[in-house]
Amino acid sequence: MKIEVTIPENLSEVTLGQYQRYFKIQSENEDENLLAMKMVEIFCNVSSQDVKNMNISDVFSITNMLADMFEQKPDLVKQFKMDGKVYGFIPNLEEMSFGEYIDLDMFLGDWDNIHKAMAVLYRPIVHSYGNKYNIEDYKVDDTDSMKQMPMDAALSSMLFFYRLGIELSQTMMNYLAEKEESNLVQYLNSLPNGVGINQYTHSLKAILEDLKISLN
Repeated sequence: MKIEVTIPENLSEVTLGQYQRYFKIQSENEDENLLAMKMVEIFCNVSSQDVKNMNISDVFSITNMLADMFEQKPDLVKQFKMDGKVYGFIPNLEEMSFGEYIDLDMFLGDWDNIHKAMAVLYRPIVHSYGNKYNIEDYKVDDTDSMKQMPMDAALSSMLFFYRLGIELSQTMMNYLAEKEESNLVQYLNSLPNGVGINQYTHSLKAILEDLKISLN
């Protein structure tokens, strides 16, 4: 039986919803054969019965190609088109509302609900001028549609915050090393038995964690 299979070559050809489906199955199962079947079924849009009818070498060849695809680390996708609308990444993070921040922080590391975080980060563009644009106001009750967004945009936005956290952490460390070294030494020396070192380390860790939105 001949089965035609379209294999995505880029993360832009995979939806966030597809990845969520596979991730849930993967998190609940360790059977490699089942996972291989589900990988082909979900990402290539074929039925499980069709996968079972495929040549075993073809199945594992496809899963290897898909695995390589998911190794991609795309740069931040600022715009993408979905359902006839152009969506844009939130233009100014500093102008994010507290409610938006709460939802983003709550859902960005939760794969079951990460589409809700994406609804904060990406919204339809209402006005554009040159490289700049404005996006629609955030709507809490309009998040399920984001399951259809391209996976490269979802992954790139997560990597953006991860990299931002690293950069901010490094900036803080450089600042302390260059500007605060003498004050830090005086501070540590002023406390007996090295207690200050542990206290300062804990405080610095808290500062660095506050600088980035949690991903776990």
